[in-house]
Amino acid sequence: MFDRLGELAGEHAELERALADPGVHANADQARKLAKRYAELTPIVAAFREWQQAGEDEQAARELAAEDPAFAIEADELAKQRAGLEERLRVLLVPKDPNDGKDTILEVKAGEGGEESALFASDLLRMYLRYAERHGWKTEVIDSTGTGLGGVKDATVAVKAGRGGGAGAWSRLKYEGGVHRVQRVPVTESQGRIHTSAAGVLVMPEADPVDVQVNDNDIKVDVFRSSGPGGQSVNTTDSAVRITHLPTGIVVSCQNEKSQLQNKEQALRVLRARLLAQAEADADAKASAERKAQVRTVDRSERVRTYNFPENRISDHRVGYKAYNLDQVIDGDLDGVIDALAAADLEAKLGDQ
Repeated sequence: MFDRLGELAGEHAELERALADPGVHANADQARKLAKRYAELTPIVAAFREWQQAGEDEQAARELAAEDPAFAIEADELAKQRAGLEERLRVLLVPKDPNDGKDTILEVKAGEGGEESALFASDLLRMYLRYAERHGWKTEVIDSTGTGLGGVKDATVAVKAGRGGGAGAWSRLKYEGGVHRVQRVPVTESQGRIHTSAAGVLVMPEADPVDVQVNDNDIKVDVFRSSGPGGQSVNTTDSAVRITHLPTGIVVSCQNEKSQLQNKEQALRVLRARLLAQAEADADAKASAERKAQVRTVDRSERVRTYNFPENRISDHRVGYKAYNLDQVIDGDLDGVIDALAAADLEAKLGDQ
């Protein structure tokens, strides 16, 4: 690890010299690339230098302790400080998810359980919208299909960082993919019996057009009349759009906007995100393994999380997380369970080093 740190410190010094050269900034793209790498390395190199300094100070304290035992206590404290810095360096050296700064496309789909599943999907959608609001993220409902009782058959939402910037939505929401199970007494249940149903969540980093190019010859575009609410202009014109990506068979529909052109643009956004997710899964075995938790079929047996309303309990089965604050979680307070998933993810990556 420390051989690698020496190499990174050397690279950091070279980048510092390059960025001080006015000629480098004549090429804005190149300067931006160098500045980004320099910013990535700076905290690592700073911690490395702090670790080196603590080692030198510890050695000096050990030598002085031979003459004055009081320095032995200082040497022991420096040794603890150095051990802490080593652990911090291990964490800093964990490979970063290249998509962590990206915005997110999130899909919620009702599954088994009929109308109760659709109502639960609606609750999940609201939960994610509230969670985004807590983090200052912007949300945009790209497409949704409702039910008569206020449930959601399926919905697609774009989540992006607000003006304040900060971490991308993907860095937190990427852990939400999978089948979510609910246990509660449905509003449609007259006998007061607890039912179990499920809804699926699929999360993808949003792809920029530069990330994924969609060839017009590779897509089939169908238009049809919207079936959802939205007024006469929506329901009386063929404004809804269905795009089929012929090479992969991926189908995306959008009917929320009033114009055919707007619906096509929104559908292309979702298509690009799906294609990016598929390409990354195919190219990287680790990404493919991580996506095993994503929705395949919305089947209760493939659950990643259970929401038990009678006990006010939330359980994430991937990391053994359990808490009795479901009322707060369903209102958007998701940080506790997401922190547990992020910590387990980091631990697994540290184990691979």
